[in-house]
Amino acid sequence: MKITFYGHACLSLETGGKTILVDPFISGNPNAAHLDINSFKADYILLTHAHQDHILDAEAIAKNTGATIVSNYEIASHYGAKGIAYHPMNHGGSWKFDFGTVKYVNALHTSSFPDGSYGGQPGGFVIEADKNVYIAGDTALTMDMKLIPMRTTLDLAILPIGSNFTMDVEDAVIAADFLACNRVLGYHYDTFGYIEIDHAAAKNTFAKAGKELLLLDIAQSIDV
Repeated sequence: MKITFYGHACLSLETGGKTILVDPFISGNPNAAHLDINSFKADYILLTHAHQDHILDAEAIAKNTGATIVSNYEIASHYGAKGIAYHPMNHGGSWKFDFGTVKYVNALHTSSFPDGSYGGQPGGFVIEADKNVYIAGDTALTMDMKLIPMRTTLDLAILPIGSNFTMDVEDAVIAADFLACNRVLGYHYDTFGYIEIDHAAAKNTFAKAGKELLLLDIAQSIDV
């Protein structure tokens, strides 16, 4: 599985011959605005919640690529009404796609569209494919994370670390313990002044706990 980071909470996962794009916020991100959204490929677009910094480019990329949007019922239906292919989910539910299985799990946050309309309840995704990955979405540290390794042995946990709107680095270390996963890709940091972090200190905090924190540059990839 190849994972590419496009800034903030936007990622692509290449697995099983498919490309899964997560939370595309590119054109509005000053750190990623040099990227051309028309060049993005996607078979599926996974949306954790409805905030603008997670859905901004979803409609344009879906219409350009024919991708299927996967999210909670309210968000998926919102795009379905625009003529976009969609697959609705809700918490605790799983679905076997042609690249692997996706489970929609709890996240502790809020969710509303940019116009203030209801965006359902926020969530994260557990993906079981060539490798097993947990994408937390925007969330606080929660005890629900302990449930994930009861069903899935993770190869990578993707966790927000910017604080203010989500959990911080220290809570992410605890989350890694809850998830029984010592390899973490950090995201949701540095985009705005509220969530800027000290990269060296963050990596050191993880290292002291015997864990690895990966912080990628824009458009940098890793193999899981």
